[in-house]
Amino acid sequence: MDDKLIERYGDELYEALITRTPVTPLTEREPTVSIADAYRIQLHMVERRVLAGETIIGKKIGATSKPVQERLGVHQPDFGQLTSGMIYREGQPIDLSGLIQPMAEAELAFVLKYDLIGPGITAMDVIRATDYVVPCFEVVDSRIADWNIKIQDTVADNASCGFFVLGETKGDPRKLDLTLAGMVLEKNGEVCATGAGAAVQGGPANAVAWLANTLGALGIPFKAGEVILSGSQSALIPVADGDELVCTVGGLGTCRMTVSRKEAVWLAR
Repeated sequence: MDDKLIERYGDELYEALITRTPVTPLTEREPTVSIADAYRIQLHMVERRVLAGETIIGKKIGATSKPVQERLGVHQPDFGQLTSGMIYREGQPIDLSGLIQPMAEAELAFVLKYDLIGPGITAMDVIRATDYVVPCFEVVDSRIADWNIKIQDTVADNASCGFFVLGETKGDPRKLDLTLAGMVLEKNGEVCATGAGAAVQGGPANAVAWLANTLGALGIPFKAGEVILSGSQSALIPVADGDELVCTVGGLGTCRMTVSRKEAVWLAR
């Protein structure tokens, strides 16, 4: 795909983000679009966000677990870039009206103490480089109409990034069994999903290592201080006005999310 088309679709997705106007799937209009093309589109879309004043603060892995892959109809992981406009802290009001068709997922976030530069990174390298882990929610959103996506569509759309919130309870990954730790997701007081770290490519640290190696081969490092979202351990849960979601990770802690269309207050404990 030539540079003009890459820029055209990257600009289109950025405008869809700003105006909350979903677009027709790229794969319907450009059936030959490759995953490599889609990542170039993603980079241009993210560049527009940076030019508008945001900064890159981390990376995310998407579509790592089977429930999410089945829900989205994709069958391989992807990645996106996290910006300063996506992160929310405890008690900070959030207006969901800036999203189009949000869904929440529970996962584990890694905050790095040291740089990680692939390829050749192992799960143990990830553990050594991590400052701490926290339970978190990611609220994904698609600028593609009706979530009618193939892998190229979600990749181009920055892995369907919406925003994310980090729980306050920090855990030392050297003292936790991240693979076997259970996760329970409740919505409005009812358990709606359970999982474990092993559901994410055999363990969250494995998923982070995969991403470090994938990006390293492209010349993109993980930097100290960055947040890495390791991939959903739950099914995707639609969110609406007044919903309260709680995820609990065994041995680590709980992250609570209360949503309102007018205002959302994120609480972690």
